[in-house]
Amino acid sequence: MNYLFWKRVIDVILSGIGLLVLWPVLLLIAVTIKMDSKGPVLFKQRRIGKGKTEFLILKFRTMYTDAPEEMPTHLLQNPDALITKVGRFLRKSSLDELPQLINIFKGEMSIVGPRPALWNQCDLIQERDKYGANDIRPGLTGWAQVNGRDELEIDVKARLDGEYIINMGLAIDASCFLETLFGVLKSDGVVEGGTGTKKADFESMKQ
Repeated sequence: MNYLFWKRVIDVILSGIGLLVLWPVLLLIAVTIKMDSKGPVLFKQRRIGKGKTEFLILKFRTMYTDAPEEMPTHLLQNPDALITKVGRFLRKSSLDELPQLINIFKGEMSIVGPRPALWNQCDLIQERDKYGANDIRPGLTGWAQVNGRDELEIDVKARLDGEYIINMGLAIDASCFLETLFGVLKSDGVVEGGTGTKKADFESMKQ
């Protein structure tokens, strides 16, 4: 059996365990969101999944209800003004991403893979086509995320996603997972409204 089969098995087991263990945390976050601002607890957004099929990604709502729903954060003129008080903490700590454990359990996402693009991020989708990065399940975290996250330019993200496709296996998945945990603790690469500043860094990594 190829690695994609075992990758899916691992996804189901870990996301299932995560939902069972973290449900008190999820409940606490949900209550805090409702107390902080009006609106739903969860934010649903159209994203591109495996084979460029669309699905609804789940996040804890971190913005006010009048914020644009179908626009990448880096294109917003003043994203900080749209983020709630609780939302700012959730985004900084990446806790807003926890509901994606449901997407993983359902088979719409994987724990590790290219981060799912918005349905209208045509530039990123087209760049990923060059590397076959639209042919696998998108991930909660990925090789691009541990190498720059919000600070990377689109072409660099796509090339890193392509590197992941070539090297996909247990070793790189475990590395991404562990580096993500450490990165979350340090809030590395979280740049609200960032447009990408690490192209030069990536170029220096190329052989």
